[in-house]
Amino acid sequence: MSTPRLQALEVCSTLIAPISFSLLAGECTVVSGPSGAGKTRLLRLLADMDPGAGEVFLDGKARTAYTAPEWRKKVLYQGADVAWWHSSVIEHLPVEAHGAAEVLAERLNLKGDRLKAAISELSTGERQRAALIRSLLKNPSVLLLDEPSSALDAGNVLCMEDLLLSKMRGGMSILLVTHSKEQAERLASNTIEVKRR
Repeated sequence: MSTPRLQALEVCSTLIAPISFSLLAGECTVVSGPSGAGKTRLLRLLADMDPGAGEVFLDGKARTAYTAPEWRKKVLYQGADVAWWHSSVIEHLPVEAHGAAEVLAERLNLKGDRLKAAISELSTGERQRAALIRSLLKNPSVLLLDEPSSALDAGNVLCMEDLLLSKMRGGMSILLVTHSKEQAERLASNTIEVKRR
Protein backbone atom coordinates (compact mmCIF):
# COMPACT_ATOMS: atom_id res chain seq x y z
CA MET A 1 0.00 0.00 0.00
CA SER A 2 1.36 3.44 -0.90
CA THR A 3 2.16 6.06 1.73
CA PRO A 4 -0.62 8.64 2.09
CA ARG A 5 0.21 12.04 0.66
CA LEU A 6 -1.51 13.71 3.62
CA GLN A 7 -2.37 11.91 6.84
CA ALA A 8 -4.26 13.54 9.69
CA LEU A 9 -4.47 11.83 13.06
CA GLU A 10 -6.95 13.04 15.68
CA VAL A 11 -6.79 16.62 14.37
CA CYS A 12 -9.11 18.79 16.44
CA SER A 13 -9.65 22.17 18.05
CA THR A 14 -11.92 23.58 20.71
CA LEU A 15 -14.67 23.66 18.03
CA ILE A 16 -13.99 20.52 15.97
CA ALA A 17 -14.27 16.95 17.23
CA PRO A 18 -11.18 14.78 16.59
CA ILE A 19 -10.96 13.54 13.02
CA SER A 20 -8.51 11.19 11.28
CA PHE A 21 -8.16 10.53 7.55
CA SER A 22 -5.67 9.88 4.76
CA LEU A 23 -5.42 11.46 1.34
CA LEU A 24 -3.44 9.73 -1.42
CA ALA A 25 -1.53 11.46 -4.22
CA GLY A 26 -3.89 12.48 -7.00
CA GLU A 27 -7.02 12.14 -4.88
CA CYS A 28 -9.69 14.67 -4.02
CA THR A 29 -11.45 14.37 -0.68
CA VAL A 30 -14.55 16.49 -0.13
CA VAL A 31 -15.09 17.87 3.37
CA SER A 32 -18.77 17.78 4.30
CA GLY A 33 -20.82 18.90 7.26
CA PRO A 34 -23.50 21.47 8.05
CA SER A 35 -22.77 25.20 8.04
CA GLY A 36 -20.81 26.13 11.13
CA ALA A 37 -19.52 22.59 11.69
CA GLY A 38 -15.90 23.67 11.18
CA LYS A 39 -15.04 22.74 7.59
CA THR A 40 -13.02 25.91 7.04
CA ARG A 41 -11.45 25.53 10.48
CA LEU A 42 -10.28 22.03 9.55
CA LEU A 43 -8.55 23.31 6.41
CA ARG A 44 -6.89 26.08 8.40
CA LEU A 45 -5.75 23.57 11.05
CA LEU A 46 -4.20 21.36 8.35
CA ALA A 47 -2.43 24.39 6.87
CA ASP A 48 -1.06 25.25 10.34
CA MET A 49 -2.89 28.59 10.33
CA ASP A 50 -5.07 28.02 13.42
CA PRO A 51 -4.18 26.41 16.76
CA GLY A 52 -5.29 22.87 17.43
CA ALA A 53 -4.22 19.39 18.47
CA GLY A 54 -3.35 16.21 16.63
CA GLU A 55 -0.71 15.19 14.11
CA VAL A 56 -0.45 15.79 10.38
CA PHE A 57 2.03 14.15 8.01
CA LEU A 58 2.99 14.96 4.43
CA ASP A 59 4.45 12.00 2.54
CA GLY A 60 5.24 10.39 5.91
CA LYS A 61 7.03 13.45 7.32
CA ALA A 62 5.51 15.21 10.35
CA ARG A 63 4.35 18.80 10.07
CA THR A 64 6.64 19.67 12.99
CA ALA A 65 9.66 18.78 10.81
CA TYR A 66 8.88 21.73 8.53
CA THR A 67 9.08 25.45 9.15
CA ALA A 68 5.67 27.13 8.92
CA PRO A 69 6.44 28.77 5.53
CA GLU A 70 7.75 25.45 4.12
CA TRP A 71 4.63 23.60 5.25
CA ARG A 72 2.23 26.26 3.95
CA LYS A 73 3.89 26.17 0.54
CA LYS A 74 3.45 22.39 0.31
CA VAL A 75 0.01 22.25 1.99
CA LEU A 76 -1.53 25.41 0.57
CA TYR A 77 -4.80 26.86 1.83
CA GLN A 78 -6.99 28.94 -0.48
CA GLY A 79 -9.84 30.45 1.46
CA ALA A 80 -13.23 31.55 0.20
CA ASP A 81 -12.14 35.19 0.62
CA VAL A 82 -8.62 35.59 -0.72
CA ALA A 83 -6.42 38.51 0.32
CA TRP A 84 -4.89 40.76 -2.33
CA TRP A 85 -2.26 43.31 -1.32
CA HIS A 86 -1.20 44.68 -4.74
CA SER A 87 -3.45 46.55 -7.15
CA SER A 88 -3.50 43.82 -9.84
CA VAL A 89 -3.29 40.02 -9.99
CA ILE A 90 -0.13 40.02 -12.10
CA GLU A 91 1.75 41.95 -9.40
CA HIS A 92 1.22 38.99 -7.06
CA LEU A 93 3.00 36.61 -9.44
CA PRO A 94 6.72 36.14 -10.08
CA VAL A 95 7.77 37.58 -13.44
CA GLU A 96 9.00 34.17 -14.59
CA ALA A 97 5.49 32.76 -13.98
CA HIS A 98 3.58 35.27 -16.12
CA GLY A 99 3.54 32.98 -19.17
CA ALA A 100 2.28 30.03 -17.11
CA ALA A 101 -0.35 32.32 -15.54
CA GLU A 102 -1.67 33.24 -18.98
CA VAL A 103 -1.94 29.54 -19.91
CA LEU A 104 -3.88 28.83 -16.71
CA ALA A 105 -6.08 31.87 -17.30
CA GLU A 106 -6.97 30.54 -20.74
CA ARG A 107 -7.82 27.13 -19.25
CA LEU A 108 -10.11 28.89 -16.77
CA ASN A 109 -11.83 30.99 -19.44
CA LEU A 110 -10.33 34.16 -17.94
CA LYS A 111 -9.08 36.66 -20.48
CA GLY A 112 -5.36 37.27 -20.01
CA ASP A 113 -5.76 41.04 -19.77
CA ARG A 114 -7.84 40.54 -16.62
CA LEU A 115 -4.64 39.49 -14.84
CA LYS A 116 -3.38 43.05 -15.38
CA ALA A 117 -6.63 44.78 -14.44
CA ALA A 118 -7.13 46.36 -11.05
CA ILE A 119 -8.40 43.87 -8.48
CA SER A 120 -11.27 46.27 -7.74
CA GLU A 121 -12.42 45.93 -11.37
CA LEU A 122 -12.66 42.13 -11.26
CA SER A 123 -15.90 40.31 -10.57
CA THR A 124 -16.06 37.87 -7.67
CA GLY A 125 -15.83 34.97 -10.11
CA GLU A 126 -12.79 36.50 -11.84
CA ARG A 127 -11.10 36.94 -8.47
CA GLN A 128 -11.84 33.29 -7.60
CA ARG A 129 -10.22 32.09 -10.81
CA ALA A 130 -7.28 34.45 -10.35
CA ALA A 131 -6.80 33.13 -6.81
CA LEU A 132 -6.68 29.58 -8.14
CA ILE A 133 -4.04 30.61 -10.69
CA ARG A 134 -1.95 32.14 -7.92
CA SER A 135 -2.30 28.97 -5.82
CA LEU A 136 -1.52 26.54 -8.65
CA LEU A 137 1.60 28.47 -9.68
CA LYS A 138 3.04 27.62 -6.25
CA ASN A 139 2.76 23.94 -7.20
CA PRO A 140 1.66 22.61 -3.79
CA SER A 141 1.59 18.90 -2.98
CA VAL A 142 -1.81 19.35 -1.32
CA LEU A 143 -4.26 22.12 -2.20
CA LEU A 144 -6.88 22.97 0.43
CA LEU A 145 -9.77 24.69 -1.36
CA ASP A 146 -12.67 26.38 0.43
CA GLU A 147 -15.63 26.95 -1.94
CA PRO A 148 -13.39 27.88 -4.92
CA SER A 149 -16.23 28.05 -7.46
CA SER A 150 -19.11 29.51 -5.44
CA ALA A 151 -19.35 32.62 -7.67
CA LEU A 152 -18.89 30.86 -11.03
CA ASP A 153 -21.49 30.02 -13.64
CA ALA A 154 -21.90 26.40 -14.72
CA GLY A 155 -19.54 26.64 -17.71
CA ASN A 156 -16.73 28.20 -15.69
CA VAL A 157 -17.24 25.66 -12.89
CA LEU A 158 -16.59 22.89 -15.42
CA CYS A 159 -13.46 24.69 -16.70
CA MET A 160 -12.15 24.92 -13.14
CA GLU A 161 -12.95 21.28 -12.42
CA ASP A 162 -11.23 20.18 -15.64
CA LEU A 163 -8.08 22.03 -14.60
CA LEU A 164 -8.20 20.54 -11.09
CA LEU A 165 -8.65 17.04 -12.53
CA SER A 166 -5.58 17.54 -14.73
CA LYS A 167 -3.56 18.65 -11.69
CA MET A 168 -4.76 15.56 -9.81
CA ARG A 169 -3.64 13.34 -12.68
CA GLY A 170 -0.23 14.98 -12.22
CA GLY A 171 -0.20 13.90 -8.56
CA MET A 172 -1.59 16.94 -6.73
CA SER A 173 -3.97 16.07 -3.88
CA ILE A 174 -6.98 18.24 -3.09
CA LEU A 175 -9.09 18.68 0.02
CA LEU A 176 -12.24 20.49 -1.08
CA VAL A 177 -15.02 22.22 0.80
CA THR A 178 -18.04 22.57 -1.50
CA HIS A 179 -21.78 22.77 -0.99
CA SER A 180 -22.36 21.44 -4.51
CA LYS A 181 -23.28 17.75 -4.47
CA GLU A 182 -22.74 17.65 -8.22
CA GLN A 183 -19.22 19.01 -7.86
CA ALA A 184 -18.46 16.51 -5.11
CA GLU A 185 -19.64 13.68 -7.35
CA ARG A 186 -17.48 14.87 -10.24
CA LEU A 187 -14.27 15.41 -8.26
CA ALA A 188 -14.27 13.39 -5.05
CA SER A 189 -12.53 10.09 -4.49
CA ASN A 190 -14.04 10.09 -0.99
CA THR A 191 -15.69 12.30 1.63
CA ILE A 192 -15.04 13.10 5.27
CA GLU A 193 -17.53 14.68 7.63
CA VAL A 194 -16.65 17.36 10.15
CA LYS A 195 -18.58 17.46 13.42
CA ARG A 196 -18.67 20.09 16.13
CA ARG A 197 -17.63 19.14 19.64
